[in-house]
Amino acid sequence: MDWITGIQRAIDYIEAHLTEEIDYEQVARESFSSSYHFQRVCSILCGYTLGEYIRSRRLSLAGMELATGKARVIDIAGKYGYDSPDSFSKAFQKFHGMTPSQARGNGAMLKSFSRLSIKITLEGGSMMNYRIETKPQMLLTGYKKRFHGDPNDKQDQDHYFACENRLYQYILEGMSREHVITYQVLTNFGPDGYDFYYAYSLPHWALEDFDQDLGEMAQHFDHISIPAGQYLICETERCMFPTALVDSLRRKAVSEWLPSSGYTLRDAPEIGVIHWPFEDGNEEVNHSHYCEVWLPIQKGI
Repeated sequence: MDWITGIQRAIDYIEAHLTEEIDYEQVARESFSSSYHFQRVCSILCGYTLGEYIRSRRLSLAGMELATGKARVIDIAGKYGYDSPDSFSKAFQKFHGMTPSQARGNGAMLKSFSRLSIKITLEGGSMMNYRIETKPQMLLTGYKKRFHGDPNDKQDQDHYFACENRLYQYILEGMSREHVITYQVLTNFGPDGYDFYYAYSLPHWALEDFDQDLGEMAQHFDHISIPAGQYLICETERCMFPTALVDSLRRKAVSEWLPSSGYTLRDAPEIGVIHWPFEDGNEEVNHSHYCEVWLPIQKGI
């Protein structure tokens, strides 16, 4: 019950201070957890960051005020934390699909983003394969994009990112000589989003002359250092397209396993491992794909 109570307390605190500068550390204290743990849990469960929740709630309420009241745009912009009417107008238009002045029009179709509310439901009772492992330090090489997970703009997904960057994928795949395992690294989490990498484990000889071998192309890649530590490792079922199951598996691990485990999320990269054996025409092999989700954990404080 402390888990549910803590999250609800944090949400209530946010809602009570939407027109003020919100201290994320204080939000976390309301939830009885660290700031990192609370923000990561919210991101996994909700599909958007804490900063995006706050921004969407503010813009939702601002739209309601413009449609039903007579306050000036500049006053509403300041009330909800925007430094200028111009920055407010850009954010408002992206969220609602219209300018603040158009929102005052009769019959303007605005978007409503409702507040989060924790409800106790009967869940669980299902199987989830997992293990806890201590992993040594790793060095991966990949290409990245900053993702924001905006609940009102779901076009920016890793699927499109992967399709648009096949050349980088083929280069790293060839250098790694690995055609079965691909890594996805989520790191540098913040209120605005996170860095997402497609990455490979390169052999020592490939790393030694990496910049020289690739020339200008090397600037498109980063070497990602993964610190040693404990991970909760969960697996999807074996199927043709296991990547579609990853998000639900992450939510299940956080909502069902984590609250009663005595562990919290550790400030370290989250890793997805895609196992993709392929043999053209062999249905048994092609349906044996699976993904692992590595969530960095530590004993609760």
